[in-house]
Amino acid sequence: QVQLVESGGGLVQPGGSLRLSCEASGSILSVDGMGWYRQGPGQKRKLVASIANDGNTNYGDDVKGRFTISRDNRKNTIYLQMNSLKYADTAVYYCMLLQPGHPAFWGQGTQVTVSS
Repeated sequence: QVQLVESGGGLVQPGGSLRLSCEASGSILSVDGMGWYRQGPGQKRKLVASIANDGNTNYGDDVKGRFTISRDNRKNTIYLQMNSLKYADTAVYYCMLLQPGHPAFWGQGTQVTVSS
């Protein structure tokens, strides 16, 4: 099994920044990729950013140029640096990990609230 623990969420003003972290533990010898998804009130969960095993990254259209995903393989951790935050970025942010032959593993989520 894989465990994912997110941290770094909170309340931030519009235009501010936050950095989310997701630490993976457990059976993580083989990983296809990891990523961040978010789900706002009344909305479906959707991709924010992902990073593949080869380092390639992918971003949702609404965060390109503002958010950056990165990873530290030694710490089994990925990060999401979020800049120029907007009201529309308010959501629960979930960490996701993909392994060959398994459904995606998900963290419990961390709340990000953008409010003045």
